Amino acid sequence: MIPEDNRFESDPADALPEDPGLPEGWYADAPDGADPATVERLTELLRGHERAGRGWAGSGEDDVLVEVSEHGLAMRENLVVRDRDGRIQAWGSVHDRAEGRMLFVHIVDRDIDERAADACSDALFTWAEAQARSVGAARGLAEQQIDTGAFADDERQHGWLLDAGFRRVRTWWQMSRSVEAAEAELVPDPARWERKGVVFRLVERQGDGLPDVEDLRAVHDVLEGAFTDHFNSAEETLQEFVHRLREDPGHRWDHWWLAELEDGEPAGALVGTVSESATGPDGSYVSYLGVLESARGRGVATGLLRTIIADAASRGRDRVGLEVDADSPTGADGLYTSMGWGTKYVTESWHRDVTVQ
Repeated sequence: MIPEDNRFESDPADALPEDPGLPEGWYADAPDGADPATVERLTELLRGHERAGRGWAGSGEDDVLVEVSEHGLAMRENLVVRDRDGRIQAWGSVHDRAEGRMLFVHIVDRDIDERAADACSDALFTWAEAQARSVGAARGLAEQQIDTGAFADDERQHGWLLDAGFRRVRTWWQMSRSVEAAEAELVPDPARWERKGVVFRLVERQGDGLPDVEDLRAVHDVLEGAFTDHFNSAEETLQEFVHRLREDPGHRWDHWWLAELEDGEPAGALVGTVSESATGPDGSYVSYLGVLESARGRGVATGLLRTIIADAASRGRDRVGLEVDADSPTGADGLYTSMGWGTKYVTESWHRDVTVQ
């Protein structure tokens, strides 16, 4: 499922002023996602950004390719700033995530001097604002949101965001739970089991290995319904939803579960991914967990969490991660804490609304 045509300005010259204010000899252009050296340098920048913000790096080249590969560019655009020697010193990426919501990646090398870093940052923000107007106009909107993130302890990033007119709107706990081999017995079979009239099962697969379309639609409908009143929820089409999740380097169809009531009516869904590790066992990650309001109080969320824990244990993994809204009134963090999750690090959402016309 590939979404509609890219709604962004693909030529940096159309999204930047003639003089973007960069140091003499520095320039901005679009990176070549097919060039191994470019991908290597962007990975280096991303990992340096992570180390400075939270103390350790976890991303790899696959995470960069999500942004810059030909497949990723169906819904994204990228900009890099190069010094006079042609070395990439800053990188911006925009993602047409859903109607009214544009994600923005903003990374500047940690080793360049302050004046050059500030100039690079300004150029990335100017470019992102122009891209917001472009995607907003293509969607027929009067206002387009730019949604970007920052690590809670990254004061340099916070200062730039404030200066660019962004506001801190949400805090997120990035939680992790260790997994023991014996927890493979938490549920009878992660592929399908039942408890108190609720069936927990993997999405069905067809002969070619692809999931059943009706099951995909059920997962999408459950998550859209479960998150309607959640912070910054933006409606996605099934096409956008599936395309985006398949881009994740950890995507696996056998990590998608549905919970159904006695009559076969979908009640909850969990989309998991693989968290690969270069130095030890892989982990599992809860990308999405949603339960319809009509089914709450029946142990659906607990059952789905027990399922992914058991699945991870059966695969020899040592952890399950997830993200929780620290400001959510639902009290979901209480469930996670009671089941053994603890906060590993903290991130923030920062927003700016751009007038399109």
